[in-house]
Amino acid sequence: MGYDEPILDPFHSPRHASPLRPIMQHEIEIDVRYYETDGQGIVHHANYFQYFELARVQMLKAHGYDYADLERDGIYLVVHSISGKYHLPAKFGDTLRLVTTVERATPARLDHSYQVFRDETLLAEGKSTIACVTKEGVVQRMPEFLQV
Repeated sequence: MGYDEPILDPFHSPRHASPLRPIMQHEIEIDVRYYETDGQGIVHHANYFQYFELARVQMLKAHGYDYADLERDGIYLVVHSISGKYHLPAKFGDTLRLVTTVERATPARLDHSYQVFRDETLLAEGKSTIACVTKEGVVQRMPEFLQV
């Protein structure tokens, strides 16, 4: 599947009545808080990974899935790998727009990409691979509703 082809909603579940939707992309806004910055008022690089996690959780929620419910069902989504690339600094008081895209969903993993903007200026990018494990940490297949 090429990147220009639509991806069906990997969050469709028989338990939910919503129809399949094209491309999984979601946006949120985050106001940079003072405690997320260093002495110069610039967002510390580690906070971007927290932003990415918040964006993933909000994407699930926007598609009708509460992460706590998934965990109650024995579905634990854990970070296998994550990376970031920083272009320009975000600062205290900025409002950031995070665009999260599911690039690939397979029986084994979910690959996300992230873009962080201030207005229309790209500040940072990231990628993550999420795996599904049991409560005990044993790798398990993604449930069908999380696959394409």
